[in-house]
Amino acid sequence: MGTEESFESLLRWAADHGISDSVDKQCSHSCLGRSLCVCFFPDAGGRGLGAVRHLTKGELVLKVPKSVLLTTQSLSLQDEKLSMALKRYPSLSSTQKLTFCLLYEIGKGSSSWWFPYFKHLPTTYETLATFGEFEKQALQVDYALWEAEKAASKSHAEWRGVKGLMEESIIKNQLQTFKAWLWASATISSRALYVPWDEAGCLCPVGDLFNYAAPEAESFDIMDVSSFSQHASLNGNITTDGLHKEEQDTQRALTDGGFEENVSAYCFYARESYKRGEQVLLSYGTYTNLELLQYYGFLLQENPNDRVFIPLEHDIYSSSSWPKESLFIHQNGNPSFALLSALRLWATHPNKRRGVGHLAYAGSQLSVKNEVLVMQWLSKNCHAVLNNLPTSVEEDNQLLCNICKIQDLQVPRELGKMPSTVGGEFCAFLETNGLVNREETELQLTGKIKRSLERWKLAVQWRILYKKALVDCISYCTRTTCSLSS
Repeated sequence: MGTEESFESLLRWAADHGISDSVDKQCSHSCLGRSLCVCFFPDAGGRGLGAVRHLTKGELVLKVPKSVLLTTQSLSLQDEKLSMALKRYPSLSSTQKLTFCLLYEIGKGSSSWWFPYFKHLPTTYETLATFGEFEKQALQVDYALWEAEKAASKSHAEWRGVKGLMEESIIKNQLQTFKAWLWASATISSRALYVPWDEAGCLCPVGDLFNYAAPEAESFDIMDVSSFSQHASLNGNITTDGLHKEEQDTQRALTDGGFEENVSAYCFYARESYKRGEQVLLSYGTYTNLELLQYYGFLLQENPNDRVFIPLEHDIYSSSSWPKESLFIHQNGNPSFALLSALRLWATHPNKRRGVGHLAYAGSQLSVKNEVLVMQWLSKNCHAVLNNLPTSVEEDNQLLCNICKIQDLQVPRELGKMPSTVGGEFCAFLETNGLVNREETELQLTGKIKRSLERWKLAVQWRILYKKALVDCISYCTRTTCSLSS
């Protein structure tokens, strides 16, 4: 059965079980066609859902019954053996349980009720946990490397924690491997949707075909200044509890659907009005590019929620009450509201901070001299970070171009001609993948090498965006200093 025909069988299966993009309950051979259709968007996420007619903002575009959602609960209710096994391991996290349940159910093969859905799950992912040592190092930036290491360690620890359950449940050997666990874990991480009864969420057939759209930035920079005074404590500092609550409230609001108890279904709504043929997107919430890599395996060239961090002295953190995660540079190079506020206070003599704290927390410049000092410090430190990184933006752009050329190679032996033009990092890639000193006839882009290339490409794209933000921040500082001097 061809891929197209096989996918049509998934849509028929979905329709048979109540998944529909229409409020009209008439029978159909497909669950789509009245509001949505499956399309390929080569420059915007690949396969996704497009509008087949004009869609109005807020309109219901897809409904998936609870009975079709794949959750730990739904699988346990169907399989008493699985349910009893899970009860013997109460210390497992909800995510560990759902990941194991996915592997357990996949092990049933074509006898699984969800088999038509499983056939169309991606076979590979590029989440941070899948990055090898070479690909981690390609990120270059310390905190990004640390996040990649942490993601890999977490996945390994979760897998070890489930080993006993796996062996007890006698699932197929190939499904007990760390490689299989990484795949299942990435499936849950990148495709699970929130449900109120399980922290791990659910897998939602057809509903997980929506591609991601970043919500507009909801940061401190665009909050009404009056909100800061509401959180200010008596000593002029800002309390972080209120800010964290606002961030959490914002996060909850940034959804385009959810499980609705009154209809016992997952309902998806148009996040904006769409014309026929346009891709219908879903906002999963606010994520930085590093977080998108970690959980979903992709990043956005234009992400209003991206955050770039640079090393800050301890005195800067201690000079204000801003949480560390709020002290960042936006993707466009503008320092965050909190970073400017913290730097303005830090550049003020400690004896005078109490008297000007309310101004700094309200976003006001404290003086021309103070602002110039802040801009000079920020520019100097952005320069220092850029100079300490192994490659420049220009070099990275050239490398990215060459990686794309390699991915497009039609003749595998051309791979051996690349090192002389692309430099040391490519040589390291060849060595890592065991391609050094190979005969031309032996050079080929295997599936493993193609996956490594894609992860390397993502790492280079991430570091380019990081460096561009620092370059743009330097320009911001220069413009601000010039305007203050005029």
